Amino acid sequence: MSLTRRQVLKYGTFATAGATLFGTQSLLAPRSMAATTLTGVTYLPDSYKALTYGSNRFVEMLQENGGDLLNVDFHDSGQLLKVDEQLPALRARSIDFMFHTFSYITRSIPILGVTGLPGVVGELYRNPERLRQGSPLMELINEVLAEENLYMLTSGGGILEPEYLWSTEGSPIRNLDDVRGKKIRIVGFEATQAFEKYNVGATRIPSSETYMALQRGTVDAGIFNISTIIGRSLQEQLQYCYKLPITGFSVAPFMLRDTWDRLDDETRAIIQQAADWYDANFIDHCNNDIYPNEYWPMVEEAGIEIIEPTEEDLDTFNAGVEEVWDMWKEEVGQEVGDRAIALALGQA
Repeated sequence: MSLTRRQVLKYGTFATAGATLFGTQSLLAPRSMAATTLTGVTYLPDSYKALTYGSNRFVEMLQENGGDLLNVDFHDSGQLLKVDEQLPALRARSIDFMFHTFSYITRSIPILGVTGLPGVVGELYRNPERLRQGSPLMELINEVLAEENLYMLTSGGGILEPEYLWSTEGSPIRNLDDVRGKKIRIVGFEATQAFEKYNVGATRIPSSETYMALQRGTVDAGIFNISTIIGRSLQEQLQYCYKLPITGFSVAPFMLRDTWDRLDDETRAIIQQAADWYDANFIDHCNNDIYPNEYWPMVEEAGIEIIEPTEEDLDTFNAGVEEVWDMWKEEVGQEVGDRAIALALGQA
């Protein structure tokens, strides 16, 4: 039977089929020379210049410093696994690490939803230190992740600039009332809940399919980070950006907790060095360099009208966030939820 590598991963037989495809040397086990080989993935393509800046350098550092101890087999652009296949493959030990956006996996890993809660996202964006390595919030997140045998090496040092509402020329959204009845591309669960009362037609569409969805009128608008706008050339299909800070996320490297714990000290130190760099540079580079100096000028050059929300709209939107918080707390537990929100808001 002939299997592609994607099929092997998809059907959970990576380890056994790997021997068939590549000989008796396992792709996941240490090589005979005692080097450890780690297989990693990201679904993000290089067109996401900002979002892949961190993962590219992280992998480069592993390759540069691995020596005879560590080899890295890294696959980007969804070549090995699609976005919804990454987390199951990690849990099945078909891969060893992954870079993933939080918003795609908060339903599977609810604790990550704290980074995208309306009314919290602005505080985390303005105060990135609250999510850096060693912070109480980061420690709490990893305590909860450990219960599922997951480990987040770093958040990237905060969260990216919030996601805003972007709409087409034919279905403009200039204020909160304009949202009602619109077909909106929303990925994050928290944002979906926040807009339930506005009777929107929330649609979960992968970023790779969003350009055509906007072009064909499948959706009228979307909640996007500016990286998605530029990475998928969505500025060609959009006309308005209503800068209501709705939700947010980061892109982080994840491993299984027991995989991390079983690494020898030298190998773990190599990976930790890359994680330290990622924590210090990824979010800072995106938010303070690429976005203001490159991406927002591209949006303005495309003729997109940028609309700041009124104080009334901000107050109206934020007045309903506690309902979303309560639903999220039901997912993570009241005590953990209260503590996480307090840490994110700087109240603990």
